[in-house]
Amino acid sequence: MAKIAFIGLGNMGGGMAANLAKAGHEVLAFDLSEEAMAKARDKGCTPASDAASAVKGAEAVVTMLPAGKHVAAVYAESVIPHADKSAILIDCSTIDVATARDVEAKAAEAGLTMVDAPVSGGIAAADAGTLTFMVGGSEDGFGRAQPILDKMGKAVIHAGGPGAGQAAKICNNMLLGATMVATCEAFALAEKLGLDLQTFYDISSKASGQSWSMTSYCPVPGVGPETPADRDYEGGFAAALMLKDLKLAMEAADNNEAYTPMGAHAEELYSRFVDRGGAGKDFSAIIKMLDDSWKAPGENGEA
Repeated sequence: MAKIAFIGLGNMGGGMAANLAKAGHEVLAFDLSEEAMAKARDKGCTPASDAASAVKGAEAVVTMLPAGKHVAAVYAESVIPHADKSAILIDCSTIDVATARDVEAKAAEAGLTMVDAPVSGGIAAADAGTLTFMVGGSEDGFGRAQPILDKMGKAVIHAGGPGAGQAAKICNNMLLGATMVATCEAFALAEKLGLDLQTFYDISSKASGQSWSMTSYCPVPGVGPETPADRDYEGGFAAALMLKDLKLAMEAADNNEAYTPMGAHAEELYSRFVDRGGAGKDFSAIIKMLDDSWKAPGENGEA
């Protein structure tokens, strides 16, 4: 089994590191949060005093960090200077394509092999080891990263060269954000038209309006399979994270002169929802703004 450094033990990283330890790997874990470090210890990981000490001697380095600036800083200060030349570097954060390519280029200049491998699946999948990984990097890098990623996911797909994993992730989540908004609009309209929502689900889930947002992640409580909607929109994929991904997609669209009006409108709607206090709710909770039932503190409820 491999010696693996894991940096970033938040809602996603904590479960991912635990699955590597469960698989028998020696996991040296680091996070700025003492609580996260304690949870990692309880799950079989060995706490490290800092990121650099976790990296030294590791055969693989896995990072799961909040944003591009954090990835750039951690790799520049702690990973690239201290990693063994034989180590495979795997960044599972969701960041902008430009930063991913820049960090991978700097790793290559230092004689290191790195891949970007953002994930899809959310907290439950991270805990269960059923994530989907979209991997950008060389064929050699993908081949070396795959056995590590296999212990944390159900699917590991090579998307292309450096940054391709990030490109696939932001395109996927732009599609997810837009389809969730459309699904919520359809349910809100169906209710105003007097349709029973379970009946509408039974029809649409088997008709041309079917989508993952409808059949696997229905935003209406008590309709379809159990989702965060059945838990007052707690857990799942936070609206603030969806907004982050939509902003990354819109930045990429602007930089590459791509016309993405649906993505832009989804970003605007999620920005309004987050500004009104919905940041911590699951992203499907945007239905509460679209059906006029969302009331942020001090508001009259108008969307």
